[in-house]
Amino acid sequence: QFAILNVTFRLRKKPVFNISYGAIEAELEKMKVPVLSVKAISDAIVLIRTSKLPDPKIVGNAGSFFKNPVMNKNDFLVFEKRESARNLLKENDVKGEQVPFPYFQINDNLYKIPAGWLIEQCGFKGLRKGEVGCYEKQALVLVNYGHATGTEVYDFSEKIINSVNEKFNILLEREVNIV
Repeated sequence: QFAILNVTFRLRKKPVFNISYGAIEAELEKMKVPVLSVKAISDAIVLIRTSKLPDPKIVGNAGSFFKNPVMNKNDFLVFEKRESARNLLKENDVKGEQVPFPYFQINDNLYKIPAGWLIEQCGFKGLRKGEVGCYEKQALVLVNYGHATGTEVYDFSEKIINSVNEKFNILLEREVNIV
């Protein structure tokens, strides 16, 4: 219907960095970075990932197994209200503790909820069933501790999807390609 015939880009000579996502800002502070640069941000991200992800030479894994779900504002407000009520109950429970839920606002109408947080709240972080499990440092990563079959990994991921859906009414989507 349309054809783009010309595109003009305006590039900044001085970059504008967004370090508000995840733990990037904290890692840069820990690194004592005097001047923000693409290299410093890249180094911080590498350090964060190295601290959270297993070395594939030691533990087989597919990296981030699930996509972070994105919801519209109306669904997010329902989720926020439900989770705030759940947290209030935990706060009033003698042994419970309040666990605020993280999210990232994409724009005025879209919100991203970290899949790893949802999975962790369902008790899967560090959980191992036979030769497959969730990595102890990052619930989003499924690991093969030795000789798990593809079916075992798939079935474990199904349990996670079902658990998150039951608890939060959010359907996780796999990020990996199943062949």
